[in-house]
Amino acid sequence: MLRLTGAQALVRILTAEQVPFAFGIVGGKLAPLMHALSQQQAVRFVGVRHEATGPMMAAAVHAGSGRMAVAIGEMGPGGLNLASGMGVAFNNNLPLLAITTNQHRAAAYPHSGMFMDLDTRAVLAPLTKWNAVVHDPRRVPELTRRAFREALSGRPGPVHLDVPQDVLSAVAEFADDEFDLTPSRYRATMGPRPSASTVEDAAQLLRQARRPVVVAGGGVITSGAADLVRDMARRLGAPVVPTQMALGVVASDSPHFIGHGGLIAGEAVRAAFDGADVVLSIGCRFSSWMWDDRGPFARRHHRTINVNIDPSALGQPAFHEVAMQADATQALEDLLAALDDQPAPGAEAGWLEGIRAVRAGHESRLAAMASESTEVMHPAALAKAIADALPADALAVFDGGHTTFWSNDFTPVKEVRTRLHEPGMSHLGFGLPYAMALQLQHPARPVVHITGDGSFGFTLNELDTARRTRLPVLTIVHNNASWGIIRSGQKAQLDFEFATSLEGTDYAAIARGFGCFGEAVTRAEDVAPAMARALASGLPAVLDCHTRFVPHPAGPAFGSMNRFGFDALTRPAPTA
Repeated sequence: MLRLTGAQALVRILTAEQVPFAFGIVGGKLAPLMHALSQQQAVRFVGVRHEATGPMMAAAVHAGSGRMAVAIGEMGPGGLNLASGMGVAFNNNLPLLAITTNQHRAAAYPHSGMFMDLDTRAVLAPLTKWNAVVHDPRRVPELTRRAFREALSGRPGPVHLDVPQDVLSAVAEFADDEFDLTPSRYRATMGPRPSASTVEDAAQLLRQARRPVVVAGGGVITSGAADLVRDMARRLGAPVVPTQMALGVVASDSPHFIGHGGLIAGEAVRAAFDGADVVLSIGCRFSSWMWDDRGPFARRHHRTINVNIDPSALGQPAFHEVAMQADATQALEDLLAALDDQPAPGAEAGWLEGIRAVRAGHESRLAAMASESTEVMHPAALAKAIADALPADALAVFDGGHTTFWSNDFTPVKEVRTRLHEPGMSHLGFGLPYAMALQLQHPARPVVHITGDGSFGFTLNELDTARRTRLPVLTIVHNNASWGIIRSGQKAQLDFEFATSLEGTDYAAIARGFGCFGEAVTRAEDVAPAMARALASGLPAVLDCHTRFVPHPAGPAFGSMNRFGFDALTRPAPTA
């Protein structure tokens, strides 16, 4: 028999699952877990400056590699601080394991009034697929395995174990072979195949399609199905619309590229949906980034094939003609095989070329904005300068409000898992934690975090983590010294301005105060040399780039999405 503490047993399961990182802050009640982590090298612990950063970094581990990581929180406020980061993971369907501790069992569940009391399981339940309290060290292997099974099965997402301090430190006996089980013995490691009948129904629709559109969502990335999507687009002669969770499914220089990110991508995406007869949607849940004031771009008249591993995403919010509850890879393999047996004629002449022409017009208008010569940089000019100077092998994270829109427009992409948005929660400040996690996974590649000044303020304390951990992430701040989009909205809605100024902050000086590289940039032509100096420094770096606020061209589309259902609620009642 093996005699291990609850914490040691927990770390043994993390090792079996090949967890690469655990993120958190050391705490007194966490000492048994910290000790267990210190006694091994498979799971690297990274200390952060705020617990919310932990789940953001763990979410980015999965977004960047497909692997699961751990976020750790001390009892009470430590667990409470995890919540906003857990929201990032939950709303973007990114699996991670959160581990918190609590009062010893004699004083917890129900709690007895000690300091730092918190029902952490209840706090995090709305932000997890599954969570539980571990009341006995002998159940640690069972419940940790279940946590991984719940996180990775079906629609993925974060899970949580709350382990009271005495369960972490208590010694229990385990069978000699308890930790020999491989993950394939206790959870599925491959998603389901679609039924043969739905494959044939979908293939028949694709054979009839004359104006097909392919939509690729985050499920394509999770499944590793990008190459299959590209093959399907070639077979059909179809434009591809990657969502914000699927940038790189088609490269930005692909003949099938018409923009990515849904409504922020410009008129070509809307034109594709407006003209489409058949929509093939793969791993997309049609979030509001794919809506206007009438709801999802996939309308009732479309002949939609919806492929999703999650049955609750089939038929809501977009209706379908064929629903395939299946893993993206399995579904596409079967669909392509069916089309091999009886090929699809493909799109009508000029369909793809016409949508591409709409995209070309959008790019011309963006280029004109980027070429404007003004005393304070246009955000398009800054975004283009960054894109032009970005190393070919760089990874990039898009944070901020309007800043993400400009970054989405100009930053080239060649492959998946190299350009990351956070569309689900749209949590300002996620960018630096995401970028640090990417740098941990790819130490030899440049990692660039493009953000706004408002969003940077949420997590700039993590510059300390980047310096201590030797993560030379480059942060580029679009600094318009304001909550720009909020100020614009106040003016447009009620013609006022209140509490939107962020003037007077020197982000380059802040960076230098943390021991990082910092430099201010005021002209677009100075961006490339400043990026080169920052990357050459070998330090975490901040370029404080002074811009002015300019509304993004996607503003009207974004406003239309926000009006969905609202206009009807606010319309005056009919008079008798």
